[in-house]
Amino acid sequence: MKVSEFNYELPEELIAQTPMEKRDESKLMILTKSKQTIEHKTFKHIIDYLQPGDVLVRNNTKVMPARLYGKKETGAKVEFLLLHQIEGDIWECMVRPGNKLPSGTKVIFGNNQLKAEIMEIMPGGTRKVKFYYQGIFNEILDQIGLMPLPPYIHEELKQKDRYQTVYAKYNGSAAAPTAGLHFTKELLKQLEEKGVIIANVTLHVGIGTFRPVKEEIVEFHQMHKEHYSIKQEDADKINQAKKMGKRVIAVGTTSCRVLETVAEENGYIQAKEGDTQIFIYPGYSFNILDGLITNFHLPQSTLLMLVSALAGKEYIMKAYEEAVKERYRFFSFGDAMFIQ
Repeated sequence: MKVSEFNYELPEELIAQTPMEKRDESKLMILTKSKQTIEHKTFKHIIDYLQPGDVLVRNNTKVMPARLYGKKETGAKVEFLLLHQIEGDIWECMVRPGNKLPSGTKVIFGNNQLKAEIMEIMPGGTRKVKFYYQGIFNEILDQIGLMPLPPYIHEELKQKDRYQTVYAKYNGSAAAPTAGLHFTKELLKQLEEKGVIIANVTLHVGIGTFRPVKEEIVEFHQMHKEHYSIKQEDADKINQAKKMGKRVIAVGTTSCRVLETVAEENGYIQAKEGDTQIFIYPGYSFNILDGLITNFHLPQSTLLMLVSALAGKEYIMKAYEEAVKERYRFFSFGDAMFIQ
């Protein structure tokens, strides 16, 4: 299967640069696989399509304000992006300008609140960095760090919390699980009152989520690793729903990837923690997923391949064509789709 089969034309002005004023006022496209229909709604109407006993599985990872601007001892400006914590105060970071940041370089961020020393250059050009500070690292990050917005967003984010779900809990992501950005606390409360069960998984989204597929053949692509966990109480909710013949619906491709990583062929799951490199593309047989709430993804991306695996490539490409025609907003701050 060729990667080029997942291309589509997208006018640049449809790439959402800012979040909607109200989270649940985004557009919502409903795809019903059994009827092959396409409906146009507003996101808050998702409540009409979820039934009592359905389990909504959301990713409660929290995006770190992981972009840091600092200065070398010489006064030269540099930029760091925290990728993941290796151990303690040692992190893997992307750095700019890379050719000016060899091992041993010392950097100061903020008003001396945070200092760093580059320990070594890692494979792929990232750096192993040790940080020094007084106080609590995450609190310092909150003060001086910026949200690591995707490369296609060029406008400044006025409120940090708008690139964060309302249920974000565990620090560790370099990007938001964006399907969850549409939910408000009020909408989640209404869903629970209707009898929809809410379960959580955690998958820390890596910066690799924005890397383009460089292979020409889909099957040759290798996914980046991301760390996930699912607790026993959440596994129990999902397994109970399966026993009762109820639906399991993922909020976003990240939740979907955790579920399919931990699912057994019998459709049940176990509480687990680990790293996943699962790559879902057409031909994949889903073990647990019945539905997916997701945003509109980049052309030729692994995420577009994932939704095509669930709904069928022709149906998805037709839906994307319609979304362009109807002036939907695309990507991280864009509109949503519900595949059922």
